[in-house]
Amino acid sequence: MKLKYYILTLLLFWGGVTFAQEVKFTATASKTTVGTGEQFQVDFSVNGNAEGFNPPAFSSFQVLSGPNVSSSMESINGRTTVSSSYSYILMGAKIGDFTIGPAFIVVNGKTLTSSAIKIKVVKGQPVQQQGAQQSTGGEPQVPMGNSGALSKQIFLKAVIDKASVYQGEQLTVSFRLYTRIGIDDSRLDKVPDLTGFWNEDIKNPQQQQQVQWKVETYKGLKYNTADIKQTILFPEHSGNITIDPFEMTFLVRQPVHSNDIMDQFFGGSFQQVKYKAKSTPVVIHVKPLPDAGKPDSFTGAVGTFSIESSIDKTELKANEPLNYRVKVTGAGNIKLLKTVNTNFPADFEKYDPKISDTTKELITGVTGSRIYNYLLIPRHQGDYNIDPLKFSYFNPANNRYVTLTAKGFKIKVNKGVAESNVTALAGADKQDLKMLGKDIRYIKTGDTTLSQPGDGFFGSSVFYVLLALGPIACIGAFNYRNRMLRLNSDIVGVKNRRAAKLAAKHLASAQKQLQANNTSAFYEDTFKGLYGYLSDKLNIPYANLDRATIASVLTARINDEPLVNRVLETLDLCEMARFAPVTHISKQEVFEKAKGIIGDIENKI
Repeated sequence: MKLKYYILTLLLFWGGVTFAQEVKFTATASKTTVGTGEQFQVDFSVNGNAEGFNPPAFSSFQVLSGPNVSSSMESINGRTTVSSSYSYILMGAKIGDFTIGPAFIVVNGKTLTSSAIKIKVVKGQPVQQQGAQQSTGGEPQVPMGNSGALSKQIFLKAVIDKASVYQGEQLTVSFRLYTRIGIDDSRLDKVPDLTGFWNEDIKNPQQQQQVQWKVETYKGLKYNTADIKQTILFPEHSGNITIDPFEMTFLVRQPVHSNDIMDQFFGGSFQQVKYKAKSTPVVIHVKPLPDAGKPDSFTGAVGTFSIESSIDKTELKANEPLNYRVKVTGAGNIKLLKTVNTNFPADFEKYDPKISDTTKELITGVTGSRIYNYLLIPRHQGDYNIDPLKFSYFNPANNRYVTLTAKGFKIKVNKGVAESNVTALAGADKQDLKMLGKDIRYIKTGDTTLSQPGDGFFGSSVFYVLLALGPIACIGAFNYRNRMLRLNSDIVGVKNRRAAKLAAKHLASAQKQLQANNTSAFYEDTFKGLYGYLSDKLNIPYANLDRATIASVLTARINDEPLVNRVLETLDLCEMARFAPVTHISKQEVFEKAKGIIGDIENKI
């Protein structure tokens, strides 16, 4: 009896010490001296809610397994801690002294670095029994629990805030854990790919620090609940779209019958078992946007918005820059907004807008603003008007379209220094003619050789060839100008020709993020590069980009099923890597696949 009280006191004391510890990221090896062909294990452990794990390069060793990921959640005295472990099974390939470099991981927005490990490899033979034991990733042999008995004690559920929405209307899904038993460990098995939705993970600072547990009554029973993952969804097309199951494996303490009176006094006896849980698929009914009352200025905005416009000056000289700014603020699919419908004077040269977003992803949805900055250059003197800008959106709350109008502006353009190319010589300096230093030349005496007319440059064949080059060059320039105007008037053709160049910029940015170990930004740039390229190359509106549309249009254009499958596979890899908290996908592999796919499509089309 006293012994159990001592044990409880020791556990409570140890729990208090554990909570007081700082977040640490450590690296350990099962052996530091191994023989060639001998296997050993390297573990990277962190005692916090972590993301963005970047392992070192095991270039001097052969990787037999890994990363084998395990995580655990523990709640003591109402306080929850999360810990994760990433293990690798390695084998020494050659003799020598080697160093396994540090790994990197992000905890609460701060990047932590593990220490390096020195491994000495000596001549030896493979150890088969160790390989067989460690090939399982170091997991203990734990029996599977009774699914029927545990299904009401612990389960996952996809909780949505609305089951029927309009296309483009935002909704929130929370993958929630319900439990009435103790959890010793957990592992994420599968995150749904959310095909048919544009999605944004909710970034809640409180949830990033630790799991928030609550008590919830479900079907008459009280459960401890925690939201494992929360995501904001935007349906990309109408119809019924299914949210696939969220799957996890738990290591739980299942109660077992015991006749020991001491076990009964301390709450009974428990057995540690594994239990696989997955949420039930959820169907979202997506209604198409109504055609009745749809204004011409509607480009796909769904939610509630406001708009304002401004300029940095109302008077300037020709060929000077003018900044025109449009700000759209509200709640809804802000990041899916297209370029606003502007109408500038014909004498204004317009450049593509620079777009910047400031948004928040909360449980209530996406809110914030998008700013379009246009650079305009008036080319001629005069008084001009920038017409009021019309912006329309669909409000799902009252099922109707709303049109907003931003104010217009009057612009006065004065004469510039180099305004006209036609009269460029009219104002030339009056020093066209310069006096020579001498106005009387001495007559040169001596032998003089006379030549026949036509022997000099004037009148020669070279003279007439150069004389003809002027009109030919003018005709060529005129034809080239007309050809460029004709090509640039074809918006679809311009996007098609520039698709590869724009994709290359995104991939170049992705490569920089890859070298900087910035996983989130890397997958974001790769994803934008692929989707932007497919949108421009295949002439698919960005809001209609989904797997089915891409596969259909691409098959019709190139009729190459293996290439189409590679495109869809790479898109799925990017989606999985962007939103999965733990992923085993190689970033270099995703980058090479994306670059190769764009090159193959360019060769086909």
